[in-house]
Parts: sequence; structure tokens; C-alpha cells
Amino acid sequence: MGSWLYILIGFLCGSIPFSWLLGKLKGVDLREHGSGNPGATNLLRTSGTAMGITGLILDAAKGAVPVLLVNSSGLQIPWLPSAVVIAAVCGHVFMPWFGFKGGKGVATALGALLVLATYPVLCGLGIFILLLAVFKMVSLGSVIAGLAMPFLGIIFGVEKYPQIVLSLIALAILFTHRGNIKRIISGTERKISKK
Repeated sequence: MGSWLYILIGFLCGSIPFSWLLGKLKGVDLREHGSGNPGATNLLRTSGTAMGITGLILDAAKGAVPVLLVNSSGLQIPWLPSAVVIAAVCGHVFMPWFGFKGGKGVATALGALLVLATYPVLCGLGIFILLLAVFKMVSLGSVIAGLAMPFLGIIFGVEKYPQIVLSLIALAILFTHRGNIKRIISGTERKISKK
């Protein structure tokens, strides 16, 4: 397969609306409930912890699978795995099935980056879990962990292209969470303990 085909596979995998499909199984259209976002966090709020965790795992898996696929292809193209990560996240954020509107891409980025830059992402995941446990806000954990990623990449000495991706993902998380950041500052952001 050519490099462009792996990028397309990454985008299509990322665009699979697992959390929305799980919501539909419970009779909930995530686009019409909660935040209106078809991602795992809204599934957690509207359909319960078990469904939310399942959605998170599936959204992470759809990011990881295309990167694992290109890594096992034998292609010696240094930038390709990084490009597939970006494609998968873009597929989730710009789902063609929903008029190019999707989720915020955090879980999909997590799965893809776990394959691309394992150690920085594991540390970032630790930061996310700690902040979530303390503040009960998925958005706060996502933003702080996302911003930490490029610095963690430097600490762990990741290669050039994965480091670029870590930086781009951090910027993307800031952009997609701009509304959440305003609510965090104003003290009105929802917590996972509240429906």
C-alpha cells in the first residue's frame, strides 16, 4: 500500500463514531444530549460509567490500530506513522458522517500516541488521571496533560516527527477545548460526578 492509503485508513478509522453508536444502543443520540459532542466524555455523562469507559477504550483503539498497521507494514518512511496519528485524530474531530463535526479527539489521540510516543504519553496519562481524581473535570485533565506532552517528549528524547505531532496535538487540544477553558476559568465547567 502507498503512504496515502495508510493516511486514508487512519482518517477513516478515526471517523468511526463508537461512542455515538454506544449511545444509540441505550437510546441516546449524543448529539442531542449533554454537551452535544459524540465523544466518550459525553457518553460517560449521558449513559453511565461502564458505557463511558467502553467508549473511551474504543475511541483510543481506533487511534492505535492504524498506527500499529503502518508500523507493521515494513515501510521505511519516517514521517508516515506521525501523519497517520494526525489523520486518525482529524477523522474523529471532523467526522464526515456528521457534517464534519465530531468529538474533541483526546481519546483517539491517546491511543495513537501510545503507539507513537509511549513513555511521554504514559506520563501524560498519569497527569490526566491525577487531575481527574482531584478536580473531577475531564476537560481540565485533558488540557493540562495535552500541554505537558511536548515537554515530556523533550525529556524522553522522542524523534523529530513524533515531537512535532505531540506539539500539534497539544495545540489541537487547546483549540477544541477553548469553550471548556472559559468555563473552567469562570467556575462553571461540568464535573463527572454531575449529570
